[in-house]
Amino acid sequence: MELLMVMCLLALFYGLSCLHKIVLRRRDQACYLLAYECYMPTDDMMLCTDSCVKIVTRNKNLGLEEFRFLLKTIVNSGIGEETYCPKNIIEGREDDATLVDELLEMDEIIFDTLDKLFAKFSAISPSQIDILVVNVSMFSPAPSLTSRIVNRYKMREDIKTFNLSGMGCSASLIAIDVVQNLFKSYKNVNAIVVSTESISPHWYCGKEKSMMLTNCLFRSGGCSMLFTNNRDLKHQAKLKLNHMVRMHTGSNDEAYNCCIQVEDESGYKGFRLTKYLVKAASQGFTMNLQVLLPKVLPLREILRYLVVSKLKSAKSQKLKADEGVGLNLKTAIEHFCIHPGGRAVIDGIGKSLGLSDYDVEPSRMALHRFGNTSAAGFWYALGYMEAKKRLKKGNRILMSGFGAGFKCNNIVWEVLKDLDDANVWKDCIDSYPPDTLVNPFVEKYRWIDDETLNFVRFDFSLAP
Repeated sequence: MELLMVMCLLALFYGLSCLHKIVLRRRDQACYLLAYECYMPTDDMMLCTDSCVKIVTRNKNLGLEEFRFLLKTIVNSGIGEETYCPKNIIEGREDDATLVDELLEMDEIIFDTLDKLFAKFSAISPSQIDILVVNVSMFSPAPSLTSRIVNRYKMREDIKTFNLSGMGCSASLIAIDVVQNLFKSYKNVNAIVVSTESISPHWYCGKEKSMMLTNCLFRSGGCSMLFTNNRDLKHQAKLKLNHMVRMHTGSNDEAYNCCIQVEDESGYKGFRLTKYLVKAASQGFTMNLQVLLPKVLPLREILRYLVVSKLKSAKSQKLKADEGVGLNLKTAIEHFCIHPGGRAVIDGIGKSLGLSDYDVEPSRMALHRFGNTSAAGFWYALGYMEAKKRLKKGNRILMSGFGAGFKCNNIVWEVLKDLDDANVWKDCIDSYPPDTLVNPFVEKYRWIDDETLNFVRFDFSLAP
């Protein structure tokens, strides 16, 4: 009898020990965002209406039809008057970018944001970074960009570095997933994620309409983020990662080809965006939510949805992209950070989720003020929420991104304290949202014809 009791006690002790280890392991797997810093380009990189026209009219391959298409696209893009592009494009060398131009563009964005990040969160120095992940889809030099950072900041020899390329606009969420998984294996470590895109050598100089869209949408930008799984730093953190779900629909040929780098018939390299892009985003998003929502929604909302679905027996209970999700996400999510990649995607996802203008305002304003900054776009939208003092302790944020391939990634963050940093928006947040998002481009060039187009080209050819 006594032996049995001893064995039971030993079994209980072993069970409690295992449970304790599991609890500790989960504690160590936490992923906290300590700080982030978005890139603010200099004024000499700004693209106003006249700057856009000057660049467009330099493309001698464009006729009146292509010019009018660009006019319509720019006007309807949701992009404003104060976006930025690389200096070689401003200087008229968009078709002749050098390696020096590419490295200069990366250095300005990466080092500027990292310098400010380390200054903002001085408790952690470059020598205390254990993991470094850089994502730039369109530029992968040797040595890698991670090596360039390690050399600049003289980081430790045992730092773990990862250089991601070709991952598209949702790459920063993929980079965070890399960090989160490494946090499961290492205790009390710090990680840096750098997200940006190379624009300088990838300006499309042809006339295929589906490839000219990227010139209208993509702009210079970037962000550096600092993460940790050290619970002692939790009280200094801004956000905690609660859930992440990734989906890849590249097995579908239309989804794979809807956003792809190719050469046109004349040999000009560019990025082709097809009409299937919005559908691919909607389908991938719906599939993603089918996995994510059961993890975040309260039971009462799931039961309500099941009851309503049962009553509507004529329709499928499975989520359909063209009908919306049919669930009230606001029972679990207070803020929505949709990748500001384009007006159509923002509006489409907003409609699918039943979101209000207030909910999609951060993404729309990030697109208007900074354009599509690729994988960094989420952080400009997040910065907008913080500058507007919307983020309160306990709030949850759904960050949704899409990328070539085709990929859809969702993250749910928990706000750990009231946030009010004006960040990259500090000089203009009081003027947002503006009364109107109409681009004045249309007011100046609405009635353009062949003769006017030639005159505009001649006029801008004389401009300094």
